[in-house]
Amino acid sequence: MDKEDLFEKRMKELGKKAYYRGILTFSDFLDLNQQNILHSLSFRDTGVKVETYGGYESAERQMAAFVPEALSYEQDYPIACVKIQPLNKKFSEDLTHRDYLGAILNLGIDRAKIGDILLKQEGGYVFCQESMADFLTEELVRIRHTSVQTRRLLEEEPLPSQRREEVSGTVASPRLDSVIALAFGSSRNSILGLIEGGKVFVNGKSIVSNAYSIKEGDIVSVRGKGKFQFGSVTNKTKKNRFHIILYRYC
Repeated sequence: MDKEDLFEKRMKELGKKAYYRGILTFSDFLDLNQQNILHSLSFRDTGVKVETYGGYESAERQMAAFVPEALSYEQDYPIACVKIQPLNKKFSEDLTHRDYLGAILNLGIDRAKIGDILLKQEGGYVFCQESMADFLTEELVRIRHTSVQTRRLLEEEPLPSQRREEVSGTVASPRLDSVIALAFGSSRNSILGLIEGGKVFVNGKSIVSNAYSIKEGDIVSVRGKGKFQFGSVTNKTKKNRFHIILYRYC
C-alpha cells in the first residue's frame, strides 16, 4: 500500500470513528496535497461531514474535522498558537521560516503536528496541535544562534494574520500560468513545470492545467514560491492585454 492509499485509509478510519462513536475526530495538520486528496473522497454515505481549519483565516496547513451529522455545535479545533521572540532583539539574527521550522523539528516534533508558521517584525507565530504547545514552550530556547523566549498566546489575545502586498501588471490572459508568472516575477516557461508537476493549488485543489482561468477571490498556492489571492481584472489595454491586481502573502 503506497503513501496515498495509507492516507486515504486513515481519513476513512477517522470518519468511521466519528460516526460510530458520535464524537468529533480530528486529523493531524494536512498539507495542500493531502487536503486535495481528502476533498476528493466522499463521506456522504458515512454519516459525517468534513471541515478543515488551520487556526486562522486562509491558513495553508489545516486540520480536518470529521463531524457526525447528529452534532450541531461548532467544533473547537485542538490548535494552539505559540509566539516566539528573541531574548535580545538587538543581537538576534534575521531568522527565516526554514530556521523556525528546523529548530522545531530538531526537538523531535513530527511535521504533521505543526501548522503554519507566520513571521512578523517582533518574531514568529507557530500554530501547532494543542498537545504540543507546552512541550514547545518549554523546550524551544534557541533558533540558530539566537536565544528565544516562547509562550502560548492567551485566548483573549488577537491571532496573527498574514500580511499582503498588492501586485499589479498586465498579462496576455488571466490564465493560471500568466498570473503566477506576474505574482512572483517569473517567466511563464518556468511556471509550466510547477503546474504540470502538481505543485500549484487553487483554493486547496491541485490544478495541472496551465490554461485554467482564475476567478476573483481565488487563493493560489505554489510550492516553493508562496501564496496569493487573485483580485480582479481592472481593464483591457489597447494592445489587448489584461491589467490585473492581485495580493501576495508575505
